[in-house]
Amino acid sequence: MRTPGVSAPDKTNPYVGMWVTADGHIRHNLRPNGRYNEARGRRASAYQGRYEVRGNHIDYWDGAGFTADGEFRDGILYHAGMVLCREEKAPR
Repeated sequence: MRTPGVSAPDKTNPYVGMWVTADGHIRHNLRPNGRYNEARGRRASAYQGRYEVRGNHIDYWDGAGFTADGEFRDGILYHAGMVLCREEKAPR
């Protein structure tokens, strides 16, 4: 049984992971269960909600009813005037 408002895990979504602005101030964690967390500066959870990806388009719905969208192009997420790149993990 699925929780209302929570998408089933999508293992085919190539955009799952952390996306950050160049200055690191905005961070979008796109989780495989269709939920996201947006951190801003020192606020670890400025916005939370669900998201859906169709092709290279992403739609967001936060817990307060705010909606937004964006587009992935050439490995970059363009969202609400922001440019976010996938966070690279340091090699171990």
